[in-house]
Amino acid sequence: MRKLVVSLGLILGLFAAPLPAFEVENHISVGPSDARRVLRVLSTGDAEFFEPTLRDFLRNLPDVRVEYTVASSGELMQALDRDTVDMDLAISIATDLQTKLVNDGKAQPYSSLATQRLPAWARWREHLFAFTQEPAAVVLSRKALDGLPLPDNRQDLIALIRDHPDRFQGKVGTYDIRTSGLGYLYATQDARTSDTYWRLSEVMGSVGVRLYCCSSQMIDDVASGELTMAYNVLGSYAREKSNTDDVLVLLPQDYTVVALRTAFIPRDSKAPELAGLMIDHLISQGWQAAPGAFSVLEEDAWSDDTQALRRIRMGPGLLVYLDAFKKAAFLREWSSAVLQ
Repeated sequence: MRKLVVSLGLILGLFAAPLPAFEVENHISVGPSDARRVLRVLSTGDAEFFEPTLRDFLRNLPDVRVEYTVASSGELMQALDRDTVDMDLAISIATDLQTKLVNDGKAQPYSSLATQRLPAWARWREHLFAFTQEPAAVVLSRKALDGLPLPDNRQDLIALIRDHPDRFQGKVGTYDIRTSGLGYLYATQDARTSDTYWRLSEVMGSVGVRLYCCSSQMIDDVASGELTMAYNVLGSYAREKSNTDDVLVLLPQDYTVVALRTAFIPRDSKAPELAGLMIDHLISQGWQAAPGAFSVLEEDAWSDDTQALRRIRMGPGLLVYLDAFKKAAFLREWSSAVLQ
């Protein structure tokens, strides 16, 4: 996706005065241009996936317009952490960065019937609320793997790449975790779960793994044949975009890391009531698995009973890998494995 560096004072009057620039990936306005009320959303979710949800939210709110701005998780984190942007709702899949913002006092509390009905693991301090579970998936090209056994787990992937490097040379993609907040979160949780992650990283590095910023680009490149495999992409995006028989979406059976897409109301929100209504709407869609932009895990989506799922828990434990020394050490080990 083409990125634009946009002065915060220039985006459709969203901001009171010119402020330092931050990198905006996309921006859409949904609802009447002369709306009496405006909800300003800063999100890491692709606009094309979120727009149906926004239109559904506005169905019974004819006097409201949503200004939806897309940025990377790192840009969202910095903008809200430095108080350089006025927004009413923050949505991100980088659960660790969201947790840090809340922990640092950048959010205001919210409570409703919808939030109270969430299980304890899906809300934190009545500030941060999960509305979808996002498994880290592996996306594979059936055509590129023609004649080879389809893998079920990471050991299968390691064996497949080692035994058939010609099929994978320059054709494996994953996040560049030095710049992707979600990629870093998935990688750290992957490594906490099993040492297999490091063996797979080394094998991917041996065939010249290509590094990406975004799930959408990786999935598109698998679909087009540019890649044979993409590792740790957003499962909901993969299922939405992989509408051909040639693309296989794998949730590894050894374990699947599951992130939570979360929302909170920034401390200085000018429309906290509207933001709360949007949180309720997002929770409602997630619980009901309603048709729309996202798909939650179909089976036992909100339970703790599925053995292969490794849900990333909100809370102070997520801040460990955000420590500067811990992060630097992890990135050095990752670079050694992947950038061969």
